[in-house]
Amino acid sequence: MTVARSCSTRVVGLLSCWVFGITAAPVAGQPAAPATVGAPGVTVSEPDFTVITLATTKRLPARKSAFRLTHRFTRPLGRGDFGSLAEDLFGLDSSALVGLEFRIGLVDGMQAGIYRASNRTIQFFGQQRLLEQRRHGVGLDLILSVEGTNNFRDEYLPAVGAVVSRTIGDRTTLYAQPTWVGNTNIAELLHPTADPPGDDDSTFMVGLGSRVRLTRSLYLLGEIVPRAAGFVHGDAHATFGIEKRVGGHAFQLNFSNSIGTTLAQLAQGGSQRDWFIGFNITRTFF
Repeated sequence: MTVARSCSTRVVGLLSCWVFGITAAPVAGQPAAPATVGAPGVTVSEPDFTVITLATTKRLPARKSAFRLTHRFTRPLGRGDFGSLAEDLFGLDSSALVGLEFRIGLVDGMQAGIYRASNRTIQFFGQQRLLEQRRHGVGLDLILSVEGTNNFRDEYLPAVGAVVSRTIGDRTTLYAQPTWVGNTNIAELLHPTADPPGDDDSTFMVGLGSRVRLTRSLYLLGEIVPRAAGFVHGDAHATFGIEKRVGGHAFQLNFSNSIGTTLAQLAQGGSQRDWFIGFNITRTFF
């Protein structure tokens, strides 16, 4: 009789968890597993492969893929008065720097992709997971890329760096991305200034970013990319935004002092006075 009641209680409890979405409490002494979405191991605190322009440590399962669209309107939000800005629909009537990205998981923990911007810059990149936070306390990925101007026929800008991530609970994820980028003093600047270029041909930068989850599918995001050494031009790239996840899609509205979206464009800095509106759309296929 006691055994029957115990089994009945367990069955009712399991049904309640299934109907109402209640998660069983973790066993004492064991860390609670992070809330997941989509493929196993993909957490709600890290829903996308980028914060806004900086990389995250979100893994892409083997033989799965993702597509990303970036769009940066080129009309500065501070140009003219409010009436002029409203007539241009707050910059949405202006031309834009558009980027298309496709990435694929090669094996577990390794992903690669290609990104092309409408200024004819093509970037090839790869990312390898080195440490996983659940085992080592932090996430760590190695990133490699090379981009070329004029459809990868003229100037070439290699980059090597790392992405360090730390998730706090299931609400906040912090990122640091130290990166070296070569030939930054050669390619055409997106935000030229009156400052004369220096003699350095490469840049070392440390990107800092964060994603804060407000609800299960709504996020606030921010980035800043100070240059620590080498070629430094203009102000450090800075951007913030809001993001909504809907199924396999992530829709993001952002505001930035730069229209750049590649590593070399971030290393070349942002505008010293202008801000721009833009958006990202990501679609995962898993």
